[in-house]
Amino acid sequence: MAKVYVFDHPLIQHKLTYIREKTTGTKEFRELVDEVSTLMAFEITRDMTLENIEIETPVQTTTSKVLAGKKIGIVPILRAGIGMVDGILKLIPAAKVGHVGLYRDPATLKPVEYYAKFPGDIEERDFIVVDPMLATGGSAIEAINSLKKRGGKSIKFMCLIAAPEGVEALKEAHPDVDIYIAALDEKLNEKGYIVPGLGDAGDRLFGTK
Repeated sequence: MAKVYVFDHPLIQHKLTYIREKTTGTKEFRELVDEVSTLMAFEITRDMTLENIEIETPVQTTTSKVLAGKKIGIVPILRAGIGMVDGILKLIPAAKVGHVGLYRDPATLKPVEYYAKFPGDIEERDFIVVDPMLATGGSAIEAINSLKKRGGKSIKFMCLIAAPEGVEALKEAHPDVDIYIAALDEKLNEKGYIVPGLGDAGDRLFGTK
């Protein structure tokens, strides 16, 4: 079964407070999301494997550690997920970036894929699917479906805030995908918004209404 990690790092929690604050402007909101994404990337990569190599320092030859194992892929869910990519790339600049675009069918209210582009070596990478919000879980589930049907096997999901309903739905649909969250909020309201939440992440990132 999928594991759920809720980060309690003081810097993440401090910055998340100002991300939530309704008076935070677009520029500051964007910068804060970027910073929290970097901090979360530090935590989500904690289990990356290492191997020993021999190097020469200015003083002597020594054995030191470098990353081993699979390469990393980052997949933002369009459009709000884009706001989290640069923060992760600061720590993992060699990561490849794919994209998944989804829209909600007005009749069924279910997400429908309209765009998908992934690195060619998809089976060789560990993927981090990112979206600021995990509300009902529909978009996250469909984005991971999209990645899996094209050969993705090792996948994690990372978001800023989540509702319990979305976490449970994602765990049930993809029990092999661990979930990384900066804050687990109270619930979804009758309109499907996360409470207390932070509003519409895409609108706040890009200054739209």
